[in-house]
Amino acid sequence: MNNSRIIGIIDIGSNSIRLAIYELAAEGGYRVVGEFKESARLSSRIHPDGSLPEEDIQRLVHILTRFKRIGDTYKAGEYRVVATAAIRNASNSLQILESLRRESGLPVEILSGEDEARIGFLGMIRTMDIPDGFLVDIGGGSTEVSLFRDRKIVQSVSFSFGAVNTTRVFSTDGEFSNEQLMGIRYMVEAAVAAEPWIKESPGLPLVGLGGGVRTLCKISQRKRRYSFPQTHHYLIPPEEMDELAAWLPSLPGEKRKKVDGLSKDRIDIIIPGLIILQTLFQQAGATHYLVSGAGLRDGLFFETFAPAQPEDVQVAEYSAANLLALHSTAPAAHTLQVRALALQLYDAVTVEGGIPLSERHRLCFGIAAMLYRIGASLQYYQFPKHSFHLIAQTRIDGLTHREMLLCAYIASFKTKSRTQQAMSGYKDILEDDDLETVAKLGSLLQVAVALDVSETQALELTSATLHNHSLLLGLRIKHDPSAEYREVEALQKDFKKLWGLQLKLQGPSFSTS
Repeated sequence: MNNSRIIGIIDIGSNSIRLAIYELAAEGGYRVVGEFKESARLSSRIHPDGSLPEEDIQRLVHILTRFKRIGDTYKAGEYRVVATAAIRNASNSLQILESLRRESGLPVEILSGEDEARIGFLGMIRTMDIPDGFLVDIGGGSTEVSLFRDRKIVQSVSFSFGAVNTTRVFSTDGEFSNEQLMGIRYMVEAAVAAEPWIKESPGLPLVGLGGGVRTLCKISQRKRRYSFPQTHHYLIPPEEMDELAAWLPSLPGEKRKKVDGLSKDRIDIIIPGLIILQTLFQQAGATHYLVSGAGLRDGLFFETFAPAQPEDVQVAEYSAANLLALHSTAPAAHTLQVRALALQLYDAVTVEGGIPLSERHRLCFGIAAMLYRIGASLQYYQFPKHSFHLIAQTRIDGLTHREMLLCAYIASFKTKSRTQQAMSGYKDILEDDDLETVAKLGSLLQVAVALDVSETQALELTSATLHNHSLLLGLRIKHDPSAEYREVEALQKDFKKLWGLQLKLQGPSFSTS
């Protein structure tokens, strides 16, 4: 962590208090290096007069002091600490704020409902490539709903019900009758009736964030035996959420404890959170659920500390560049050269050859070209294997789970038979024609790498054209390209087998002997 800024982000939520430790590297890359959680249930501790008791304030002070001690061990030099609905709505909120600041030494601030919606949206929109939709953040003491178009918030509202305080109002023992469930639905429907814009944009996806939504995601993945254990950008069809909404409330608490993916501290509050989410989905006329693994804490980091994300750069490209900044192993000029060569070749075979690949395929291919050697940051020998795992298991924002796998397989491609064997573990995610796509694009990337195998930019690709069942590469020699010529020659046989094209170099002759 030398020459890095270490930053602590603390979210004092109505259900839990969380600390995220970020490292912001001198080169510009950032990542979470530590995360800690403490259950609080603040919304359930509010007295009838609306105040939070002194003993609970002192418990908060104790937690923040411990989090500050943890941050100090990481050498955190900067913090942003926020409190949300439970403290915002407490009748003694100013007293709480003063006590927390004075006794913990941390710069605690209270977010308004509008701020909470805006910052949660920032965390989501900088990590997902989605133009329009609804964003729903169900916390312990409030629920924020935002409508966004062209990646900007159009309208938002903060409702004063969340998973914890709704549980407190409608149940005393964590069990819910049909009448109680209907009561929660009527509460949400009445709130939506006062915000008619929620019903005026049907046909959009609903992006859910927060601990409850992530828990529902984990339950869904375990039930499906989903092969890719990542919550961010996980899609849940409405019929599956409806099944969960019918099944989970029917289980008594003791049986709910055994549900795979459901943590013990959410056994009771998962039911109100689920009903709130499903009712908002139905009222909005949404099409499907998407899970965001990024939210308020990410938004706080982005707003306060992270470099601005250029508007003309794809979310996925920016995320891949961030990953590369953290694990760079090759000269930057080589990485840029391989990506440029790869995209030139891609455009030649898809545009001129009429091969039906999409812009999303081009995006994945470009990212694979950027990251093909990233595995050498773990070990140079057998780096393709390490590159696969880094790309597939380290979240690349803006890509679906299938697209992350495609990037990983293209970047690490060796042979079609090996890829076919490796892909067998992800049959529930990959499509039937993905093997052929990966094999072709993987071999195309091999050509791009071969054209700069010495990593010295010995060649310039002046043209790439299709003619008479051949891919003709026009080259300008800048200095000794013997290594590049030998490498391309070694690929010609396999390239023809996969593409049905001869690979021919055009330019000044150069002996490979």
